[in-house]
Amino acid sequence: MTTNDTAFAGDIPDIYDTYLVPLIFTHYAEDLARRVASHPVADVLETAAGSGVVTRALAPLLTEDARYVVTDLNPPMLDRARAVQGEDARILWQPADALDLPFTGQSFDAVCCQFGAMFFPDRVRGYAEARRVLRPGGRFLFNIWDGIEHNEFAQLVTEVATTLLPASPPHFLTRTPHGHGYPERIRAELQQAGFDHVDIDKVTAVSRAPDPSHPAIAYVRGTPMYGEIAPHGEAMVKRIVEAATEEIRARYGAGAVEAKMQGYVITAS
Repeated sequence: MTTNDTAFAGDIPDIYDTYLVPLIFTHYAEDLARRVASHPVADVLETAAGSGVVTRALAPLLTEDARYVVTDLNPPMLDRARAVQGEDARILWQPADALDLPFTGQSFDAVCCQFGAMFFPDRVRGYAEARRVLRPGGRFLFNIWDGIEHNEFAQLVTEVATTLLPASPPHFLTRTPHGHGYPERIRAELQQAGFDHVDIDKVTAVSRAPDPSHPAIAYVRGTPMYGEIAPHGEAMVKRIVEAATEEIRARYGAGAVEAKMQGYVITAS
């Protein structure tokens, strides 16, 4: 991981929420929200909330007297999440580092994290922090992407960018979002962090977009991949978006497009 990998600022939060969320995150967010709400929970903590896709899915499933603390390391992402969510007295928005949570021990019934653990510089420490703030019997639910070869749009955009920038190919998607999908390693790290029970489900789904340009814009401009490409100039950014769009059109069609995506959903208790 590099410093750039956690740089969700500038225009990225808005592009991320507009393009990337419906492309790949909504399905998994709704799945994760249902899993959190499948057990009685009064106090819920969300870490690495990003632009709030899980928050929007989970809040309607919680009781009227629930307490829902939503956190993220990047204030611009949290600002975007709060603006889209609207007023909800049950939700407390708070910038926080998942590896150093500013909460007392045993204060939540559930901790959830939507595709954020890949960004933890020390995953065992992040998992241990989740365990520390959980009450006895509490659950830590999160998801992690499988390898990039199982996520077709991400792989295609990376291949196009690599072809156009052979001397300095952008590896963000391969390295970070899609670089940690190893179930046995995940299980071992959670056990090292003190969790007794770990269930891991592979979830395969369909990534959908209204047109071929949508995935290209989502990955190039809506993720820290942009920070790898931008130093080569705006003309190169546009060229990669256009080339990826054409490749998606050639492979998946000119109208609405669909491709495979795959990740793991983990429940630790």
